[in-house]
Amino acid sequence: MAMMQGVQKNTLYVGGLAEEVNESILHAAFIPFGDIKDVKTPLDQATQKHRSFGFVTFLEREDASSAMDNMDGAELYGRVLTVNYALPEKIKGGEQGWAAQPIWADADTWFERQQQEEDMRRLEAENKAAMLAAEELHRKQVAEEREGEKEEIEIKDDPMARADAEVVAN
Repeated sequence: MAMMQGVQKNTLYVGGLAEEVNESILHAAFIPFGDIKDVKTPLDQATQKHRSFGFVTFLEREDASSAMDNMDGAELYGRVLTVNYALPEKIKGGEQGWAAQPIWADADTWFERQQQEEDMRRLEAENKAAMLAAEELHRKQVAEEREGEKEEIEIKDDPMARADAEVVAN
């Protein structure tokens, strides 16, 4: 159901339109299913012809559903149509990118995300510094243990060092 959230249930996308099809022909093809509010066939800026798709908006959702069920896969001017529920128009900018929101609508969440990212970088730097300090401390402890082991080995092998150690111990 998550995919259906942005779907406009009374507007249909009609794809696969032949070049000869215009808005009035598209209107005539879909009017048997109910009252139509609007028909659009977006134009290609270079050729000023439609881009092989259009949108039909019905007044009632049930009419749009009926039109989709009957016209998806139907033939119009020798071309097979693809008919689906239309998605909302997108505009450039904005986090969501939907025309229903102004471009600045995500400004608050953007600042929050920037602050969170900065906090994460700071925490990562602190953690890295703590890890380096812990590793250095561990190295020093290991080095001290090795020095102690060397002294014990030297005392065992050297009778004079053993005698000195006994004097110091008493």
